[in-house]
Amino acid sequence: MSISPELKNRLMAEMPSKLGKYEVMDILGRGAMGVVYLGYDPFADRKVAIKVHVIDQEDEHTVQLYRRMFFNEAHMAGLLDHTNVLSVYDAGVEGELPYIVMEYVQDARTLKEHCSVDTLLPLKRAVEVIFKCAKAIDYAHRMGVIHRDIKPTNIMFTDDDDIKIGDFGIAKRTHSDTTQVMGMIGSPRYMSPEQAQEEEVNNQTDIFSLGIVFYELVTGRLPFEAQGFSRLMHKIINEAPTPIEHHRADVPRRLRDIIMTCLQKDLSKRYKSGAELAVDLARSFDDLERIDSEIDNEEKFTAIKSLSFFKQFSDTEIWEVIRAATWERFFPGDLVVSEGASDQAFYIIVSGSVTVTKHDRVLGSLTMGDCFGEMGPLTKEKRTASIVCVNDVDVIKVNSTLIDRTSVNCQLKFLKIFLRTLIERLAVTNQALVDQ
Repeated sequence: MSISPELKNRLMAEMPSKLGKYEVMDILGRGAMGVVYLGYDPFADRKVAIKVHVIDQEDEHTVQLYRRMFFNEAHMAGLLDHTNVLSVYDAGVEGELPYIVMEYVQDARTLKEHCSVDTLLPLKRAVEVIFKCAKAIDYAHRMGVIHRDIKPTNIMFTDDDDIKIGDFGIAKRTHSDTTQVMGMIGSPRYMSPEQAQEEEVNNQTDIFSLGIVFYELVTGRLPFEAQGFSRLMHKIINEAPTPIEHHRADVPRRLRDIIMTCLQKDLSKRYKSGAELAVDLARSFDDLERIDSEIDNEEKFTAIKSLSFFKQFSDTEIWEVIRAATWERFFPGDLVVSEGASDQAFYIIVSGSVTVTKHDRVLGSLTMGDCFGEMGPLTKEKRTASIVCVNDVDVIKVNSTLIDRTSVNCQLKFLKIFLRTLIERLAVTNQALVDQ
């Protein structure tokens, strides 16, 4: 909820000195439904966040909707007391200014910071975050509250790296006789099929939205992407999400299955509760412990960045490669590629050296930074030579299908290197024929 210096100066000039018993100290942000101030509660001796209902709208219908959402947040969140739900302490009206007093999260940052390819959390950390979210929404559901707007910007990290779910402005109370915020509401990219069709929703709508957040937290991409609202709604309602392995090769099968179960359109196949989701996430930690014993992504980044092959790649593009590739280790005498095999992956040597053989004849050797198998993605033909390890060898294996999912710039750089390598090898071959 960042604001420009100019807007902050204007809001500071309008900032009240007190709201009820709370002293107003500073401005934290400006949202659709009002201003959030940093306040101080002298009775509890603590800092608080104070959201004040102020909107710049002339349409009376919109004003009334936002007002209902504002008080809905105070009412719904006030029902909940959970370590991973942002606490609401108080609400009131000062003059004509309605306000909500909430827990203040110092140096708050949202999950949105970790939803791009080059800023993703380690897999284990991502699972821990979603596990806590699943437990929190399960608690809310058992208390009769459906959030209906689960998305990365509504999930915050605290200063001790815990998480808090906030913004219950459009939450729904089950079994309530009071008038509630209804209609197609929520954030389109994180809507469930039920929300997209304006159908009655239950707690499983939050699980679907959390599944989208999980997908984005793991891949840096959304499972449903389209130009325009109508096309996006069509995809959410009718189409399967893009398989996770098309974006990232190192996500364990169990974890992929969990995310896809969250994203089932058929409610009978989707998780029934946050507790059920949390149980499966807990079981997935066995797979993640195995991953932790392998080389971590920061080490991979450092190793890849030092290779001549990636000299023209930006940091963001290197992170794309890390997500799209697998890291494999071979030992002396191992056959990495077999002549005649139908393998459309290509390989880049990170360490060690290999020999290139054809019909048991050694044609040459390759070492750190060299690539092989690059003709596979280009021609889809069978391998024309074998690659044998001379010593311990680490390679990056990249499947052609996964590379197709990277950015256009990244694909063009791969193609440029493939063509340059092909030309260089043809030149070497021609010189060898001349020397015979």
